[in-house]
Amino acid sequence: MASRLRRALLAALVTASVVVPLVGASGPGEVPAPKPVALGPVSVAGLQERYAANREGIRAAERMADRHGDRRRAAALRTMRKPGRRFLSFDGRDGGRAVEVYGDLGRARRVAVLVPGSDTSLDTYARLRNGALALSRRLGEKAAVVSWLGYRTPGTVEPEVLTTGTADSAAPRLTSFVRELAAAKPGARISLLCHSYGSVVCARAAHGLDAEDIVLYGSPGTGFDSARQLRTRATVWAGRGGSDWIGGVPHVRIPLLVTTVGFGTDPVSREFGARVFDAGDAGHSDYLKPGSTALASMSRIVAGRDA
Repeated sequence: MASRLRRALLAALVTASVVVPLVGASGPGEVPAPKPVALGPVSVAGLQERYAANREGIRAAERMADRHGDRRRAAALRTMRKPGRRFLSFDGRDGGRAVEVYGDLGRARRVAVLVPGSDTSLDTYARLRNGALALSRRLGEKAAVVSWLGYRTPGTVEPEVLTTGTADSAAPRLTSFVRELAAAKPGARISLLCHSYGSVVCARAAHGLDAEDIVLYGSPGTGFDSARQLRTRATVWAGRGGSDWIGGVPHVRIPLLVTTVGFGTDPVSREFGARVFDAGDAGHSDYLKPGSTALASMSRIVAGRDA
Protein backbone atom coordinates (compact mmCIF):
# COMPACT_ATOMS: atom_id res chain seq x y z
CA MET A 1 0.00 0.00 0.00
CA ALA A 2 2.80 2.40 0.96
CA SER A 3 4.67 1.55 -2.26
CA ARG A 4 1.61 2.30 -4.42
CA LEU A 5 1.04 5.56 -2.58
CA ARG A 6 4.67 6.57 -3.07
CA ARG A 7 4.47 5.85 -6.82
CA ALA A 8 1.27 7.85 -7.08
CA LEU A 9 2.82 10.81 -5.29
CA LEU A 10 5.92 10.68 -7.48
CA ALA A 11 3.75 10.54 -10.60
CA ALA A 12 1.85 13.59 -9.45
CA LEU A 13 5.12 15.37 -8.73
CA VAL A 14 6.51 14.60 -12.18
CA THR A 15 3.29 15.80 -13.80
CA ALA A 16 3.25 19.02 -11.82
CA SER A 17 6.93 19.70 -12.49
CA VAL A 18 6.52 19.42 -16.26
CA VAL A 19 3.07 20.93 -16.70
CA VAL A 20 2.86 23.81 -14.26
CA PRO A 21 5.59 26.03 -15.83
CA LEU A 22 3.69 26.15 -19.09
CA VAL A 23 0.13 25.60 -18.00
CA GLY A 24 -2.33 27.06 -20.44
CA ALA A 25 -0.34 25.96 -23.49
CA SER A 26 -2.40 24.06 -26.00
CA GLY A 27 -1.74 21.58 -28.77
CA PRO A 28 -1.93 22.40 -32.46
CA GLY A 29 -5.36 22.89 -33.96
CA GLU A 30 -6.71 20.42 -36.48
CA VAL A 31 -6.59 22.57 -39.61
CA PRO A 32 -7.26 20.76 -42.92
CA ALA A 33 -4.36 20.53 -45.36
CA PRO A 34 -3.71 18.67 -48.62
CA LYS A 35 -1.76 15.46 -48.84
CA PRO A 36 1.92 16.32 -49.34
CA VAL A 37 3.68 15.98 -52.67
CA ALA A 38 5.40 12.60 -53.04
CA LEU A 39 9.14 13.22 -53.32
CA GLY A 40 12.00 10.78 -53.61
CA PRO A 41 15.09 10.63 -51.42
CA VAL A 42 16.98 13.84 -50.75
CA SER A 43 19.77 14.47 -53.26
CA VAL A 44 22.08 17.44 -53.71
CA ALA A 45 21.32 17.58 -57.43
CA GLY A 46 17.56 17.80 -56.82
CA LEU A 47 17.52 20.32 -53.99
CA GLN A 48 16.16 23.31 -55.93
CA GLU A 49 13.31 21.29 -57.44
CA ARG A 50 12.51 19.90 -54.03
CA TYR A 51 12.42 23.35 -52.46
CA ALA A 52 10.10 24.60 -55.22
CA ALA A 53 7.72 21.64 -54.87
CA ASN A 54 7.40 22.11 -51.13
CA ARG A 55 6.81 25.84 -51.55
CA GLU A 56 3.80 24.98 -53.70
CA GLY A 57 2.65 22.49 -51.10
CA ILE A 58 2.81 25.18 -48.44
CA ARG A 59 0.85 27.52 -50.70
CA ALA A 60 -1.88 24.90 -51.13
CA ALA A 61 -2.05 24.36 -47.36
CA GLU A 62 -2.32 28.11 -46.84
CA ARG A 63 -5.34 28.28 -49.17
CA MET A 64 -7.06 25.48 -47.27
CA ALA A 65 -6.35 27.18 -43.94
CA ASP A 66 -7.83 30.40 -45.32
CA ARG A 67 -10.98 28.60 -46.44
CA HIS A 68 -11.19 26.93 -43.05
CA GLY A 69 -11.07 30.35 -41.41
CA ASP A 70 -7.85 29.77 -39.48
CA ARG A 71 -6.06 33.07 -39.95
CA ARG A 72 -3.23 32.17 -37.59
CA ARG A 73 -2.27 29.06 -39.53
CA ALA A 74 -2.69 30.83 -42.88
CA ALA A 75 -0.41 33.65 -41.75
CA ALA A 76 2.22 31.18 -40.52
CA LEU A 77 2.15 29.35 -43.85
CA ARG A 78 2.33 32.61 -45.80
CA THR A 79 5.55 33.39 -43.96
CA MET A 80 6.91 29.90 -44.59
CA ARG A 81 6.55 30.14 -48.37
CA LYS A 82 8.43 33.43 -48.73
CA PRO A 83 11.23 33.51 -51.33
CA GLY A 84 14.47 32.11 -50.00
CA ARG A 85 12.88 29.56 -47.65
CA ARG A 86 14.10 26.00 -48.32
CA PHE A 87 12.03 23.02 -47.23
CA LEU A 88 13.12 19.42 -47.74
CA SER A 89 9.63 18.24 -46.80
CA PHE A 90 6.29 19.64 -45.70
CA ASP A 91 3.00 18.19 -44.50
CA GLY A 92 0.36 20.56 -43.15
CA ARG A 93 -1.84 17.86 -41.62
CA ASP A 94 -2.22 16.95 -37.94
CA GLY A 95 -0.40 19.98 -36.52
CA GLY A 96 2.16 19.94 -39.31
CA ARG A 97 5.53 18.46 -40.26
CA ALA A 98 8.28 20.54 -41.83
CA VAL A 99 11.99 20.04 -42.49
CA GLU A 100 13.76 23.28 -43.38
CA VAL A 101 17.33 24.04 -44.44
CA TYR A 102 19.33 27.09 -43.37
CA GLY A 103 22.51 27.66 -45.36
CA ASP A 104 23.80 25.86 -48.43
CA LEU A 105 23.20 22.16 -47.84
CA GLY A 106 24.81 21.24 -51.13
CA ARG A 107 28.19 22.67 -50.13
CA ALA A 108 28.05 22.17 -46.38
CA ARG A 109 30.82 20.19 -44.69
CA ARG A 110 28.99 20.17 -41.37
CA VAL A 111 25.26 19.68 -40.85
CA ALA A 112 23.39 20.29 -37.60
CA VAL A 113 19.93 18.74 -37.28
CA LEU A 114 17.69 20.39 -34.70
CA VAL A 115 15.08 18.12 -33.11
CA PRO A 116 12.48 20.19 -31.21
CA GLY A 117 10.47 19.34 -28.13
CA SER A 118 6.90 19.75 -26.97
CA ASP A 119 4.43 22.31 -28.29
CA THR A 120 6.23 22.78 -31.59
CA SER A 121 3.91 22.95 -34.59
CA LEU A 122 3.32 25.07 -37.67
CA ASP A 123 1.61 27.63 -35.44
CA THR A 124 4.68 27.99 -33.21
CA TYR A 125 7.26 27.29 -35.91
CA ALA A 126 8.87 30.74 -35.67
CA ARG A 127 10.51 29.76 -32.36
CA LEU A 128 12.24 26.79 -33.97
CA ARG A 129 13.26 28.89 -36.99
CA ASN A 130 14.75 31.66 -34.85
CA GLY A 131 17.02 29.19 -33.06
CA ALA A 132 18.05 27.54 -36.33
CA LEU A 133 18.91 30.91 -37.86
CA ALA A 134 21.00 31.89 -34.84
CA LEU A 135 22.93 28.62 -35.04
CA SER A 136 23.38 28.93 -38.79
CA ARG A 137 24.82 32.44 -38.47
CA ARG A 138 27.18 31.28 -35.74
CA LEU A 139 28.45 28.32 -37.77
CA GLY A 140 29.13 30.27 -40.97
CA GLU A 141 29.14 29.40 -44.66
CA LYS A 142 30.63 25.91 -44.52
CA ALA A 143 27.77 24.55 -42.41
CA ALA A 144 24.05 23.98 -42.85
CA VAL A 145 21.37 23.70 -40.20
CA VAL A 146 18.26 21.57 -40.67
CA SER A 147 15.24 22.03 -38.43
CA TRP A 148 13.50 18.66 -38.27
CA LEU A 149 9.87 18.97 -37.24
CA GLY A 150 9.25 15.43 -38.40
CA TYR A 151 6.74 14.31 -35.77
CA ARG A 152 3.64 15.55 -33.96
CA THR A 153 5.17 16.85 -30.79
CA PRO A 154 3.23 16.33 -27.56
CA GLY A 155 1.57 19.30 -25.92
CA THR A 156 3.08 20.40 -22.63
CA VAL A 157 -0.24 19.74 -20.90
CA GLU A 158 -0.82 16.36 -22.56
CA PRO A 159 -0.04 13.14 -20.67
CA GLU A 160 2.06 11.94 -23.63
CA VAL A 161 4.76 14.43 -22.67
CA LEU A 162 5.52 12.29 -19.60
CA THR A 163 6.11 9.02 -21.49
CA THR A 164 8.32 7.74 -24.32
CA GLY A 165 5.35 6.70 -26.48
CA THR A 166 5.47 9.64 -28.89
CA ALA A 167 9.25 9.38 -29.09
CA ASP A 168 9.05 5.67 -29.89
CA SER A 169 6.82 6.51 -32.88
CA ALA A 170 8.98 9.44 -34.02
CA ALA A 171 12.38 7.74 -33.72
CA PRO A 172 12.17 5.61 -36.91
CA ARG A 173 11.32 8.73 -38.93
CA LEU A 174 14.34 10.56 -37.52
CA THR A 175 16.59 7.58 -38.20
CA SER A 176 15.35 7.36 -41.79
CA PHE A 177 15.87 11.07 -42.39
CA VAL A 178 19.42 11.12 -41.01
CA ARG A 179 20.35 8.08 -43.12
CA GLU A 180 18.95 9.81 -46.18
CA LEU A 181 20.87 12.96 -45.33
CA ALA A 182 24.09 11.03 -44.79
CA ALA A 183 23.67 9.30 -48.17
CA ALA A 184 23.12 12.66 -49.87
CA LYS A 185 26.11 14.21 -48.07
CA PRO A 186 28.81 11.53 -47.77
CA GLY A 187 31.74 12.82 -45.77
CA ALA A 188 29.79 15.61 -44.07
CA ARG A 189 29.91 15.78 -40.29
CA ILE A 190 26.34 15.39 -38.97
CA SER A 191 25.37 16.41 -35.44
CA LEU A 192 21.95 16.19 -33.79
CA LEU A 193 20.91 18.90 -31.36
CA CYS A 194 17.94 17.63 -29.37
CA HIS A 195 15.90 19.96 -27.19
CA SER A 196 13.64 19.00 -24.29
CA TYR A 197 11.28 16.17 -25.36
CA GLY A 198 13.28 16.04 -28.60
CA SER A 199 16.10 14.54 -26.53
CA VAL A 200 13.83 11.59 -25.80
CA VAL A 201 13.24 11.18 -29.55
CA CYS A 202 16.97 11.29 -30.28
CA ALA A 203 17.72 8.78 -27.53
CA ARG A 204 15.19 6.30 -28.94
CA ALA A 205 16.73 6.74 -32.41
CA ALA A 206 20.37 6.84 -31.30
CA HIS A 207 21.35 3.26 -32.13
CA GLY A 208 20.49 3.72 -35.82
CA LEU A 209 21.78 7.26 -36.31
CA ASP A 210 24.72 7.94 -38.61
CA ALA A 211 25.95 10.98 -36.67
CA GLU A 212 29.09 12.23 -34.97
CA ASP A 213 27.35 13.91 -32.05
CA ILE A 214 24.06 13.69 -30.20
CA VAL A 215 23.56 16.79 -28.09
CA LEU A 216 20.87 16.69 -25.39
CA TYR A 217 19.91 20.10 -24.03
CA GLY A 218 17.11 21.18 -21.74
CA SER A 219 16.41 17.46 -21.38
CA PRO A 220 14.02 15.93 -18.82
CA GLY A 221 15.84 12.61 -19.28
CA THR A 222 15.92 10.05 -22.06
CA GLY A 223 14.24 6.93 -20.71
CA PHE A 224 17.69 5.31 -20.41
CA ASP A 225 19.90 4.97 -17.35
CA SER A 226 23.12 5.92 -19.12
CA ALA A 227 24.58 7.21 -22.37
CA ARG A 228 26.10 3.76 -22.89
CA GLN A 229 22.60 2.28 -23.17
CA LEU A 230 21.94 4.43 -26.24
CA ARG A 231 24.29 2.05 -28.12
CA THR A 232 25.58 4.71 -30.48
CA ARG A 233 28.98 5.46 -31.95
CA ALA A 234 28.18 9.17 -31.67
CA THR A 235 29.58 11.25 -28.84
CA VAL A 236 26.69 11.96 -26.46
CA TRP A 237 26.69 15.47 -24.97
CA ALA A 238 24.38 17.02 -22.38
CA GLY A 239 23.86 20.55 -21.11
CA ARG A 240 21.37 22.42 -18.97
CA GLY A 241 21.13 26.16 -18.36
CA GLY A 242 21.12 27.54 -14.85
CA SER A 243 17.70 29.15 -15.36
CA ASP A 244 16.01 26.15 -16.99
CA TRP A 245 12.94 25.08 -14.99
CA ILE A 246 13.30 21.54 -16.29
CA GLY A 247 16.16 21.05 -13.86
CA GLY A 248 13.48 20.70 -11.19
CA VAL A 249 11.80 17.72 -12.86
CA PRO A 250 12.22 14.54 -10.75
CA HIS A 251 14.51 12.11 -12.56
CA VAL A 252 12.49 8.97 -11.97
CA ARG A 253 10.77 6.27 -14.00
CA ILE A 254 7.52 5.06 -12.49
CA PRO A 255 5.84 1.92 -13.88
CA LEU A 256 2.06 2.29 -13.91
CA LEU A 257 -0.61 -0.08 -15.20
CA VAL A 258 -0.23 0.55 -18.96
CA THR A 259 2.80 2.82 -19.26
CA THR A 260 5.86 4.24 -17.51
CA VAL A 261 5.92 7.86 -16.39
CA GLY A 262 9.14 9.90 -16.30
CA PHE A 263 12.50 9.61 -18.05
CA GLY A 264 14.97 8.44 -15.44
CA THR A 265 18.59 9.47 -14.98
CA ASP A 266 19.49 13.13 -15.32
CA PRO A 267 21.49 13.50 -18.59
CA VAL A 268 23.90 16.02 -17.02
CA SER A 269 24.65 13.76 -14.04
CA ARG A 270 27.86 11.81 -13.65
CA GLU A 271 25.81 8.61 -13.51
CA PHE A 272 24.47 9.14 -17.02
CA GLY A 273 27.97 9.51 -18.45
CA ALA A 274 27.48 12.05 -21.24
CA ARG A 275 30.04 14.75 -21.95
CA VAL A 276 28.65 17.82 -20.20
CA PHE A 277 28.97 21.18 -21.95
CA ASP A 278 28.60 24.68 -20.56
CA ALA A 279 25.07 26.00 -21.16
CA GLY A 280 25.52 29.12 -19.09
CA ASP A 281 22.43 30.57 -17.45
CA ALA A 282 20.03 29.61 -20.27
CA GLY A 283 16.32 29.29 -19.61
CA HIS A 284 14.38 26.47 -21.20
CA SER A 285 13.75 28.34 -24.45
CA ASP A 286 17.02 30.34 -24.54
CA TYR A 287 19.70 27.83 -25.54
CA LEU A 288 19.97 29.06 -29.13
CA LYS A 289 19.63 32.73 -28.26
CA PRO A 290 22.21 34.87 -30.09
CA GLY A 291 25.17 35.60 -27.85
CA SER A 292 24.38 32.85 -25.35
CA THR A 293 26.97 30.56 -23.80
CA ALA A 294 24.90 27.52 -24.81
CA LEU A 295 24.86 28.58 -28.48
CA ALA A 296 28.63 29.06 -28.44
CA SER A 297 29.17 25.65 -26.84
CA MET A 298 26.91 23.78 -29.27
CA SER A 299 28.46 25.59 -32.24
CA ARG A 300 31.86 24.30 -31.19
CA ILE A 301 30.47 20.77 -30.92
CA VAL A 302 28.98 20.92 -34.43
CA ALA A 303 32.30 22.27 -35.74
CA GLY A 304 34.13 19.29 -34.23
CA ARG A 305 35.89 21.24 -31.51
CA ASP A 306 35.61 20.60 -27.78
CA ALA A 307 32.76 22.48 -26.13
